Amino acid sequence: PVHVAPRFARLAWVSLEARCSQAHNGLTHLPFRTTRIAGDRRLYDAAGKMTRKPKRKLPASPSRRDSPLEPYHGHAAPSPAQCLAVRDALLAFHGFPDEFAPFRLLRLGLSPEDEGDQPAPRPTVLDGLVTTLLSQNTTDAISRRAFASLKAAFPSWDQVVDEEGMGLEDAIRCGGLAATKAARIRAMLRGVREKRGAICLEYLRELSVDEVKRELSQFKGIGPKTVACVLMFYLQKDDFPVDTHVRESLLVNCYLWALF
Repeated sequence: PVHVAPRFARLAWVSLEARCSQAHNGLTHLPFRTTRIAGDRRLYDAAGKMTRKPKRKLPASPSRRDSPLEPYHGHAAPSPAQCLAVRDALLAFHGFPDEFAPFRLLRLGLSPEDEGDQPAPRPTVLDGLVTTLLSQNTTDAISRRAFASLKAAFPSWDQVVDEEGMGLEDAIRCGGLAATKAARIRAMLRGVREKRGAICLEYLRELSVDEVKRELSQFKGIGPKTVACVLMFYLQKDDFPVDTHVRESLLVNCYLWALF
């Protein structure tokens, strides 16, 4: 006897059953039928050929405009007091990072002269946003090198928008994902110029945290973590970026605090 694979035997049986049904009922066309064999649920036509299973329509996702501004709005913990406790513990163990010193001065309303350092230009909100965009999926050192290369190639942001070649992509190529980041940066800059008449985001300094989130979240590629970085570092607002690693750490610490 000839061995027949179970799949082909199943198709042959479905085809034979369909033919018999057609002959008995005088049907010229047999609609699709569903066959369940060993937990398998597929559609076969009258000839026994397997057809594509119809895709189930997913419920429409809510628009970003209707979604809550806070990505973890349903979590009561960690509280502000718990966040401060973690901050104090980290500062006591590691000390204050040197690269964050300029942002600390801005937070305290001081200038570099007050610390005896050479004065440095105040970073603009737009510079901070682009720097944060370039830091996605790479290290801070590489993203800073990509930003310096971008500013050297394009002294003004209008040149970035008006340039039609591959100059922007080439300038930030050292930062990785150059094509994606270049498209998002140019689209964001173009959107700001169309809406405000000039490529400048300094007006965000006068807005509340929720208003800043609403303004920046309308651009593709700018998610809650990027917005939180801009709020904390460049606007000195009370916000905190949460990525996967930070979230896991907070969940573990909150669980430990609950035990005590």
